[in-house]
Amino acid sequence: QVQLAESGGGSVRAGGSLRLTCAASRTGYFYNNYCMGWFRQAPGKEREAVASIEFDGELRYADSVQGRFTISQDDAKNTLYLQMYLLKPEDTALYYCAADPGRCPPRGEEWMFWGQGTQVTVSS
Repeated sequence: QVQLAESGGGSVRAGGSLRLTCAASRTGYFYNNYCMGWFRQAPGKEREAVASIEFDGELRYADSVQGRFTISQDDAKNTLYLQMYLLKPEDTALYYCAADPGRCPPRGEEWMFWGQGTQVTVSS
């Protein structure tokens, strides 16, 4: 089992920055390699993938955040980050950290482990 706990959300003005943190802990049997990612869901909208990092370091970003968000991880600390710059009101959402053993699944519903989410609110 993998437990994920997000933090770092908050309220900012447009153009501001936030850094989200996801602390991962594992109990029992676990795989050696995990894909890690960030998703978000705004009210009335479907959940969307924001960014992901494969266990070999390959990065992917949604077009809407490319160039503004950076995903990274600290393996020694079992921590995943999402640095967000130039935030826009449309970035307002509940942000989730997710993990899955092996390669990143193509669809969100296929990811195995999820955090509870942290709220990001961007005002204009």
